[in-house]
Amino acid sequence: MSGFTVAIVGRPNVGKSTLFNRMLEQRKAIVDDISGVTRDRQYGVADWNGKSFNVIDTGGFVAKTDDVFEIEIKKQVRIAMDEANLVIFVVDTTTGATGQDEDMAVLLRKSTKPVLLVVNKVDNSERALYATEFYSFGFENTFFVSSMSGSGTGELLDEVAKHIPESTEEENETDKEQASLPKFIIIGQPNAGKSTLLNALVGEERTIVSDIAGTTRDTIHTHYNQFGKEVVLIDTAGLRKKKNVHDDLEFYSVIRAVRAMDDVDVCFIVIDAEKGVTMQDVNIFSLAARKGKGIVLLVNKWDTVSKETNTARDYEREIKQRIAPFTDVPILFISAKEKQRIFQAMEKGIEVYENRNKKIQTSKLNDVMLPEIQRYPPPMTRGHNVSIKFITQLPVAVPSFAFFANYPDAIKDPYRNFLENKLREKFDFTGSPVRVFFRKK
Repeated sequence: MSGFTVAIVGRPNVGKSTLFNRMLEQRKAIVDDISGVTRDRQYGVADWNGKSFNVIDTGGFVAKTDDVFEIEIKKQVRIAMDEANLVIFVVDTTTGATGQDEDMAVLLRKSTKPVLLVVNKVDNSERALYATEFYSFGFENTFFVSSMSGSGTGELLDEVAKHIPESTEEENETDKEQASLPKFIIIGQPNAGKSTLLNALVGEERTIVSDIAGTTRDTIHTHYNQFGKEVVLIDTAGLRKKKNVHDDLEFYSVIRAVRAMDDVDVCFIVIDAEKGVTMQDVNIFSLAARKGKGIVLLVNKWDTVSKETNTARDYEREIKQRIAPFTDVPILFISAKEKQRIFQAMEKGIEVYENRNKKIQTSKLNDVMLPEIQRYPPPMTRGHNVSIKFITQLPVAVPSFAFFANYPDAIKDPYRNFLENKLREKFDFTGSPVRVFFRKK
């Protein structure tokens, strides 16, 4: 089932990004075991009441000057209305309703999608009184919040969660049919060579390739069947940093790429060797890891880099420093244009796919892991020994393991990392995220 997507819209400076960060924080507090996930990006995954959804912050996409404002903001709102499943419209109680807010309200009232009106910066009773003027906009669901302090955001998230459907039996069946073939996505910044890679693999000009960054506007699905390997390859438009996203089509493609990632098994993240690893590459990596996807890093255009001894080794070391702590991922140096090592990339992708789908028998898991735990038990808590007696793999898409302990809450991240590394060492989960949970015996 494709990811439920929420878009946050509103004129500049009403607090969209603060609300966006607040919605992601809720998730971070619970399940984000990947440290160093940067906050500077316009899309993320939020979790509330057991439901996950994509959040897109249109903040960075809005022209900041008044003359272009009209046209730009209307485009943004329309795209959000087309692409998202639900729209959050943010206004600011400290400035009151402006003409720009009213124009957006008119547009949004025509939307067939649910719209939640969020009056932000309501952090005292006087402001709450001023906020009531926004009832005149006529939106059924209006929330008074303070994104800074978080007050009111719980009720807002409860409302969002109500709109996310439980998946039905039929959807699950369709998912199963589609799931029979591994799905690989080719993702990365504009001009890193994603379309060239797809064409090189498939052996025909399936996508328009040009030196103008951002020629691929949409996700393209291609059936790949060579050398006895059969997969669905998905090429996406490039994801690029906020301040470079001027074009409304570009905005479409970011939403599409983030959503396309929900439906795949493995992400080929293409890095431009000439530019080196950028913050945006790290963002894309973090997003894929948080979504529990298998990952293969492909450093493309390697044929153009002048080689000294150790170049590849140094490059690999730098990449691993940037993506830590999840460094157990294959890194290949390729040239899509010269077709160097591209089929190796395909083989790695299949390996990572198999690692991500690996199921380990409970008896084997316990035989291998319990002696390791006895050798290095978890630290004591308040004078009690913490003991782990039993381990089982959970029946979910990402390799996830439940360790049953007498004091599960006392086990901290360093020990969780130790267990994750042991699981990787003993069972080979290269390229796949591994999740470790502690449960009460």
